[in-house]
Amino acid sequence: MSANAVAATLELDPSSDETRPVIRFLQGPHLLGQTPFVAGKTLVEHAIEAGVEIPTNCTSGTCGACMVTLLLGDIPLPDPLPPGLDDFMAEEGARLGCIGLPNGDVDVDIRPPL
Repeated sequence: MSANAVAATLELDPSSDETRPVIRFLQGPHLLGQTPFVAGKTLVEHAIEAGVEIPTNCTSGTCGACMVTLLLGDIPLPDPLPPGLDDFMAEEGARLGCIGLPNGDVDVDIRPPL
């Protein structure tokens, strides 16, 4: 992530030191939206909460329409990879929004890696 990236945390209470993990959606350097992390929700579900549209079609990882690029954080890859994702794209940071389950703070570019 670039040096001018914004910290991926959302203040719960300005007078408190507590922070909550955040899922952030970017398009290049532009922040499109963010939402608090909720365990068990997919990237697409988080995007809806953030008011960001990620295209979907199959919702099972087969078509690849929801491919995004992981910039920061952890979105584990399923084993074996679904048909909508190959080894090269996964190594480049590609993740499928319809089945991707983030772990904590995550920044994604809504564009697939090219």
